Amino acid sequence: MKKALMGMMLMLAMAWGVGAQEVGVGDSAAKERSNAAVVSGESSGANSSVSNAGEKGSMTLATTAEAPAEPAAAPVPKFVFGARDDYRWQLGVGVEFFRFRSSVVNASMVGLNTTVSYFTNSWFGVEGSLITGFAPAIYANEHVKYFGGSGGIRVGSRRARWEPWGHALFGGGHLQPQFAGASRNAMMVQAGGGVDFRVNSRLSLRGEGDWVYTTFFHQTQNDFQGVAGVVLHF
Repeated sequence: MKKALMGMMLMLAMAWGVGAQEVGVGDSAAKERSNAAVVSGESSGANSSVSNAGEKGSMTLATTAEAPAEPAAAPVPKFVFGARDDYRWQLGVGVEFFRFRSSVVNASMVGLNTTVSYFTNSWFGVEGSLITGFAPAIYANEHVKYFGGSGGIRVGSRRARWEPWGHALFGGGHLQPQFAGASRNAMMVQAGGGVDFRVNSRLSLRGEGDWVYTTFFHQTQNDFQGVAGVVLHF
């Protein structure tokens, strides 16, 4: 009887010891899982913060690299010697010396020469011209007077301070006084050239020399014309 009672007490003690051991092991595992979750959460938060900071930094650098500050555009000059988009219209006005020679009359005339030119590009243009000439009295108070008008082409440089050019014009002339048996009107052809000196964007000085062919008095005349004047650009 005593042996049976002692055996039962020993079995109860063993059962109590196993239960206490299982409770201790369970508490330790729970604590380890809780600590692992906390560490994992902290690590994820730190990684997220680092990632967000890295993304913000890269976005800032990308924005700075892709959108540099643009400097203000410099205004395009209207007139620059050597390379310019120059004014296309030219108005030339000058004093003219016209030497007219024929079998009927010889005269050295002084008058006004006016030209208007329009350039289609940097070297080619179209031109219209009006010329006048007046000479001293001949034949009992008769004065020699000449009027001419023509049109044609002009070629020349417009990219330097010194601008050489040439032109060829075709038109007609009118000569006074009236001579017996001869018309006062005749064909006129003018060819020559000159040089312009550019003072500024609006003004040039001009020197010009031309050969002038006319057909007065049923003859042909080969005359000379010289011009000194100014040119207005617009």
